[in-house]
Formats: sequence, C-alpha cells, structure tokens
Amino acid sequence: MRFETTIGWDLGGAHIKAAYLDDRGRIKNVVQLPCPLWQGLLHLEYAIDGVLAELTRPARVHAVTMTGELVDLFDDRRQGVSTLVDLMGRRFAHSELKFFGGEAGFVAGCEASRMYGQVASSNWFASALLAAQRLPYGLLVDIGSTTSDFIPFHAGALATMSRDDHGRLLRQELVYTGVVRTPLMTVAKRVPFAGEWVPLMAEHFASTADIYRLTSDLPEDADQFPAADQGEKDAMGSARRLARMVGLDLDAADLRVWRSLARFVAEQQMRQLADACECVLSRGLLPDQAPLIGAGVGAFLVERLAARLERPFLRFDGLLVDIDDTDSGRIGDCAPAVAVALLAQGRSSL
Repeated sequence: MRFETTIGWDLGGAHIKAAYLDDRGRIKNVVQLPCPLWQGLLHLEYAIDGVLAELTRPARVHAVTMTGELVDLFDDRRQGVSTLVDLMGRRFAHSELKFFGGEAGFVAGCEASRMYGQVASSNWFASALLAAQRLPYGLLVDIGSTTSDFIPFHAGALATMSRDDHGRLLRQELVYTGVVRTPLMTVAKRVPFAGEWVPLMAEHFASTADIYRLTSDLPEDADQFPAADQGEKDAMGSARRLARMVGLDLDAADLRVWRSLARFVAEQQMRQLADACECVLSRGLLPDQAPLIGAGVGAFLVERLAARLERPFLRFDGLLVDIDDTDSGRIGDCAPAVAVALLAQGRSSL
C-alpha cells in the first residue's frame, strides 16, 4: 500500500521535532533541534530550515501539532496558534498542510486558527491516541525536557479527565517537571549535606540536566541548550552548578559527594512523578496488568516508575513495526511528531 510522503511536526516552545514517513509508511528519520521560540519567530524559521536540511527529502503532506503557542512571545493562545499556523502556511504553501486538533482530528489552516482551543497543546493527545489504537489499555507516560504527561487509555479511547492544560494540571495528567530544563528549586526544597538539611537557593543556578548528567542517566544529545552558567556540560561543570545551589563552590566536596546529592534530588523528582502516576491510576480505570508506555527523553524514568509500581513497561517505539533503520530511542523522544505523521497517513493500525 502506498501513502503520501509525510512530515510530522511538533512545534514546541523550546524544541522543534519532526518525523519523516516515506510512501510505504516507514519512519525514515526523526529530528529534534533546539528552538527558543520565546526569543522570536526567527528562531522557529531557523529551526525549520535545520530540520529540512537534516531530513534531506521533500514531503507532500505536513502534519502539525504544537505547544509553542504557550510561550510569552504571544499575548494568549489564540494569537500563538494563529501565528504558528500562518508561519507554517507560508513555509509550506505548496504542500498539503494539516493541523492536529485532538478530538476534532486534522483541520486545515483556516479552521485551525478558529479552533485554537483544540489545536493548542494537543501533542500529548496525538501520542496517546496512537497508543490507544494499538493496545487495549495502558498509561502513556511522556517525560520530556520540561514537562511530563500521564495519559490513561482504555478500549481504544483516551480516558483523561481534562483536555486543556489547566484541567490537566489539576488532575495530575500534566506535571511541570522534566529531565533537562527544570530548575532544581522546583524539585526539592532542601537537601542533606554534611549532616545538615540545606535549603536550595531560589536561583536558576542548575537544572535537572545537571542532576541526570551526574547520575549518568542523561541520554546523549538530550541537553541542547547552554547550561545555566554557560559553562561546560560535563560532570565537573554540573557539580559546580549544583554546589552553587547550596551556597558552596565545587571544591567544598569531592565529586562523589556531588553525585550523591544529585541522586537525592533525582529521587525527589521520582517521587513527584510517582505521586502523579498513582493519582491517575487511583481512578480505577485500568487493570493491574495495564502497562506504562514510556516516551520522551526521560523514558528511562518511566521504566523505573513501572518497576516501582509493579507494572509492565513498554517503550513507545515498541508500538511500531515500520521503524526501518531509524534510531528507536529518538522515535520515543519525539513521540508526538511520529504520532501525527502516522495518524495523518491514516495508520490507525499496522
């Protein structure tokens, strides 16, 4: 069976992700590039250029989902969606362009601006919908650089209690914590050091990328932005930044101590994630054998969550068979881009 060549786009506020599907529906390439959209639309233009250069092949169809409308470059979501729709329409004026609107499915650009509420921040819906079409039940857990999603599905349908960010925050389906960009003072209020509980400074001296670099968990190429101090992104650089969080310099302790401190902070984040997961599971909608499906650059934490909760674990790329020679880990990192591309091709099942 032949399909239209398709690029799935996930336009985020900090990254842009894209997946290329050939005319046989195979995932040929997946790309993620940094895109500090809050600094201006020119950054998105550059990122799109970079993605197209890496993909190297044209596509007849472009399927788009987004969260970038949230950045404070825009006054509100309406303006954000409309601006991104217009930009993509200009860039791909000679291709078939469709925008993902959650339950509304794919809509044209003129409809997308009018239906901004459905189009805004719907990338999680695409990933979960694809999972729901391929498994009888489960909990999709997408832990990204900045946020984490907990999306239950059952009998081919999403079983979420809310669709918008506000409602999802209230119901623990959206948690603003991730494995790269999250400031440490939002993860832990105090840490044990030299026999004392030390409050963390309310400064952006370090991020969770530093924590998972020190624990040796951070995936390669996951951290695509400069460090908080513009310094080296290695173990010593991360330890230096972590030391600042407790009012000290790097030489106040050896690297072993800073690694131990990083493990403590990582455990605090794991507890946040486990609490959210338990809250969603406590609704009683899913059987005990329902798996956690891990997506996002923090999928390594989903595997640990599943073990902690005594649940089966499945990687997002495990839902797919037409992966070709594409890096399977990158497919999970860019799950929404892959999902909208497959959904746009009508790949409800394989």
